[in-house]
Amino acid sequence: MGFLRQVPAQGAVAATASKYQLSEIMEVAIGRDRSCQIALESMAYGMVSRRHATVRPLTTGNILTWEICDLNSANGTYVNGQRLQASQTLETGDRISLGIDGPQFIFETTLQNTQNSPRFPTVNPTLSNAGEKENLTFTQLFPIASTGKQLSQKAYLYPGIATVGFVVSMFVAVGNSAAFNFLLAAYLSGAAYYFIYQLCGKHKPWWILFCSALGTILILLSPLLIGFIVVFREILPGRLPAEGEQISFFPFLIRMFFGAGLMEELLKALPVLAAMVLGNLLRNPWRERVGVWEPLDGILLGSASAVGFTLLETLGQYVPNIIHNVTLQAGTDAGELVGLQLLIPRILGSVAGHMAYSGYLGYFIGLSALKPKKRWQILGVGYLSAAALHALWNASGSASVLFLAVVGVLSYAFLVAAILKARALSPNRSQNFATRIFSEK
Repeated sequence: MGFLRQVPAQGAVAATASKYQLSEIMEVAIGRDRSCQIALESMAYGMVSRRHATVRPLTTGNILTWEICDLNSANGTYVNGQRLQASQTLETGDRISLGIDGPQFIFETTLQNTQNSPRFPTVNPTLSNAGEKENLTFTQLFPIASTGKQLSQKAYLYPGIATVGFVVSMFVAVGNSAAFNFLLAAYLSGAAYYFIYQLCGKHKPWWILFCSALGTILILLSPLLIGFIVVFREILPGRLPAEGEQISFFPFLIRMFFGAGLMEELLKALPVLAAMVLGNLLRNPWRERVGVWEPLDGILLGSASAVGFTLLETLGQYVPNIIHNVTLQAGTDAGELVGLQLLIPRILGSVAGHMAYSGYLGYFIGLSALKPKKRWQILGVGYLSAAALHALWNASGSASVLFLAVVGVLSYAFLVAAILKARALSPNRSQNFATRIFSEK
């Protein structure tokens, strides 16, 4: 005889787990529809389709066995962690999961001799679904009643809420260019960072990421910035060209390497290094939440630091300067329009700009945590390569627009390559939501 024993949910009493006997002559459907032989609660299991899967009896020689088939469910059926493509014969102990995070069942069976038993027919899934095509349920009319936790976990509910909030705020700020520019810059930078966050696939508390961005802003507003400028632009050969000064490409590249690459990448790395040190001083669970223990931690914190740098540099320097200059020549309206036109590409371009360099350096900071014996070698390679990419971007603008585009694509490629390698190196890669998403496609 065959059984499906439902694995109790976390925190539930084991004795409350249900055990379902499988039929020896007909299929057993599993799903949220009440017509299923194993009917699951809609509100508790929103990730389960109405008719998700079916278990059918088979005879192999004298042995009665069962196979499981997915019924084109939205979230798939998994057997022992592997997504079911068609049908699969079940073996004792097989773990069945309806969706990657859905309810689980253990298949149990007692082998039975069927030499004198008739062969058992199987049911055509097309025929078994024919009746339900005509049914109209409450959840079909009101889909939100059956989504359960899918709504927040898989439907990008929170990004949607944030978008609505920013849109309403921008409506309110119409006419106030400073407030409008701030809201637009914050939204675009948040969207760009969310893209990086999804690629990384590791959960990191939002307040840690916010503190990394805020830490960089505070450093830029503190006297510490003056010390950086003196060291990298006065003592080292990183002096920025004066307005109208003509300089060839390679001397300009060297200046950018010291005055922009080395200086700014070290400045943006300070919050990441601080998180690494602080994590070593704390105890769990704060130790894991705050610290930098692997390359993905470094990428997430480094990219967040770059968001703070980009916002302050764009809103505090570039946009006000160009608004002032254009306003003197063509009036206030023209100045504000040009400022807005500069803001949008600067913020969106940070994915291939500041976030790319700082996230790439963050990869090496996290890698040094995994391989502490090679820490200084790893940090040296990461620091110099991130600074070189940064300097190349700054200098390429004086060469040609095409060269600038090539360097931007190269910087983004370096960041994405680091993310992919970080996911492969992660000690917790089995929990990485980006790996699970892309492996299903």
